[in-house]
Amino acid sequence: MTEIAPRSIPTAAVQHLQGSGSSFALAKIFAARGITDSKQLDTTFAELLPFDALKNAREMACLLADAIASKKTIMVIADYDADGATACAVAVRGLRSFGARVDFIVPNRFEYGYGLTPEIVQLAAKSAPDILLTVDNGIASVDGVAEANRLGMQVFVTDHHLPGDALPDAACIVNPNHPGCAFPSKHLAGVGVMFYVLLALRAELRTRGAFAEQAEPKLAELLDLVALGTVADVVKLDQNNRILVQQGLLRIRAGRACAGINALLQVAKKNLAKVSSQDLGFTVGPRLNAAGRLDDMSLGINCLLTDDAATALQIAAKLDALNRERRSIETDMQENALAALEHIEPKDNYSLTLFDESWHQGVIGILASRLKDKFHRPTIAFARANNGEIKGSGRSIAGLHLRDALDRVSKRHPTLIKKFGGHAAAAGLSIAEADFESFVAAFEQVCGELLDANDLAQRIETDGALDIAEMNLDVARILDEQVWGQGFPAPQFSDDFSVQNQRVVGEKHLKLRLSAQGKLLEAILFGHNKPLPERIHAVYSLSINEYNGSQSLQLIVRHWQNAKG
Repeated sequence: MTEIAPRSIPTAAVQHLQGSGSSFALAKIFAARGITDSKQLDTTFAELLPFDALKNAREMACLLADAIASKKTIMVIADYDADGATACAVAVRGLRSFGARVDFIVPNRFEYGYGLTPEIVQLAAKSAPDILLTVDNGIASVDGVAEANRLGMQVFVTDHHLPGDALPDAACIVNPNHPGCAFPSKHLAGVGVMFYVLLALRAELRTRGAFAEQAEPKLAELLDLVALGTVADVVKLDQNNRILVQQGLLRIRAGRACAGINALLQVAKKNLAKVSSQDLGFTVGPRLNAAGRLDDMSLGINCLLTDDAATALQIAAKLDALNRERRSIETDMQENALAALEHIEPKDNYSLTLFDESWHQGVIGILASRLKDKFHRPTIAFARANNGEIKGSGRSIAGLHLRDALDRVSKRHPTLIKKFGGHAAAAGLSIAEADFESFVAAFEQVCGELLDANDLAQRIETDGALDIAEMNLDVARILDEQVWGQGFPAPQFSDDFSVQNQRVVGEKHLKLRLSAQGKLLEAILFGHNKPLPERIHAVYSLSINEYNGSQSLQLIVRHWQNAKG
């Protein structure tokens, strides 16, 4: 049975936060997420970390300022996910506002793979740029940078991924995870790194008197893009990232987002004034990502670059259609994968590694994520690539740093993995198809060394029971206004309820009426249409249900099991 465990709540932090004006419920929620002082909840620009702490930011700013003054051409090398797309849009929009001559290309994942490869450098060279500027990639592109140097192009790397054993010989590297970088937040997304470089560039151009006779560009206008990329890349939402996201959300809600984000929200039928970080992660991000998964991310980047609302809406409609296609492909692949696992007992393994020649390269990451959630194991899904290779996309659980695990496999078996990279929670790799079984065994051995049975136990953390007096619209609205996400999870509570009424809606969901402590509460359980017992112990979150212009409280049941006693 899944363990439902309350988060640890430091009493001193709760008392301090209450003393600063937080309600008891909010004080407990924030304290459980490591907040000890109300100042840590400040999401104004005053608390944003300065760019000076980011290693090489000033140096890259000087190089870019020189390039602008010399009218050199800059080619942005993007990545094909939402972080890479938003980082590219921020780079192009920001640099153009400073007078730079800039264009972009983004590798098609099916032709070129990830990052600044020698092949993508040769493609870029056809436009004869002076400078290649990577966004959300480049820290592992040793061969690609060498090829650019050979062809006479400078390379500026902006990235946030963990570096490998060797760094590329680039003219300048800005990465919070760069060796020796003292930037306090190691969790900037690729789009956040590029935004910081622009902050440094603006400061450099000020010292050169570039704005003496012209208006200074307002970089805050790019924060809608920064917010989207940060949330969509599922980086940890530390205070600095929460500031970037919150300020971006404020722009979106005020109707000041770029045409592309407005259009993506419009096709998703979202109310601009009430957009949340969850909307960015689960509604806008997937539609943008669909371009890179099934087609060409240039489509998504152009959606974010256009200032014409009609053009943006036209592109957003295409992205919406691609996302529907992606969901269909994903459903088929998931059914296929679950069928393959019918005769495998996951508890016997520390990992899951799957390959099917019919699977789609663009969707294996989502498949790995779904299977990881279902079986609570580090999971890698492979799809067939070119030249006898297969490409894998992996997702991991809290107890295993996936990139480090792949690094251990690579060191033990130097010829097994062709290339790999990523984070603690997600990574990608390529191997020879003929080596699949060897990789399965090697990866399982490493996972067995790094994990134990406790790591593999299904566990849901909650904020405990919520007092019945706090189950109201006001608390739901306050929670809805906060920035929640990776490393700063949205609150969910757990308690016993009596099921007073239940009916199936939309064929596969249960509409519930629950009671607790004498109060009746409306609730919904998505993706479940079988009757519940009379008494349940439920994990739930508060939500606001809108119908015919009125609002009411609704509990969203995330998990349930029989109530004890």
